[in-house]
Amino acid sequence: MMIELQGIEKFYVNKGGKNYVLRHVSASIKAGEFVSIMGPSGAGKSTVLNILGMLEEPTYGAYEFMGQDVFSLNERKRIELYRNHIGFVFQAYHLIDEMTVAENIEAPMMYKKVSAPERKNRVADLLDRFNMAAKSDFFPGQLSGGEQQLIGIARALATRPSIILADEPTGNLQSAQALQIMDLFKKLNQEEGITIIQVTHSEINAGYGNRTLQLLDGVINEERFKTG
Repeated sequence: MMIELQGIEKFYVNKGGKNYVLRHVSASIKAGEFVSIMGPSGAGKSTVLNILGMLEEPTYGAYEFMGQDVFSLNERKRIELYRNHIGFVFQAYHLIDEMTVAENIEAPMMYKKVSAPERKNRVADLLDRFNMAAKSDFFPGQLSGGEQQLIGIARALATRPSIILADEPTGNLQSAQALQIMDLFKKLNQEEGITIIQVTHSEINAGYGNRTLQLLDGVINEERFKTG
């Protein structure tokens, strides 16, 4: 099993008591799955994704990633695990405005100490793959929203992750651009075997995956499997 969440709880203590974000969340995800996490605003979807991405810790619970107990690891080992296996795609793109398209894609590889020639090759390959080679020297502000998200995905793929975590990846896009992004995720999952977990409000986007976890008031209360 790639991911095992057991009894995850997240709450904040205030004068009125405990304010729960997540309660008793348990889930198992196999390598190669495409899982959607759905639910209304405030249900805890992004918090689950941030815990999976090692950006946030729960108050209680256990998280096993590729056989390793995440919360028992020291910070250095956790960062290493994240850099080696996880790519994050954000709704707001999170590109660095002062860097060109090529530099944005290259940035995460520098943390992994990928050699300069290899970085250059990977950037060129990704730009070709997404038909963005002509905009290699553009800055994010010169791109459309769809183009910025393509570069965000290219950046996530640059380190060759085992899993992509996507937080409302089409939330800021028009429908045609959104479909292009979702088709790309499906291709990455089916042809390259990359595990994808997305948070989405969209039933259409959720339909691209093979399983949906439904969150309500911080609890997984429904799990739907795609049929046919």
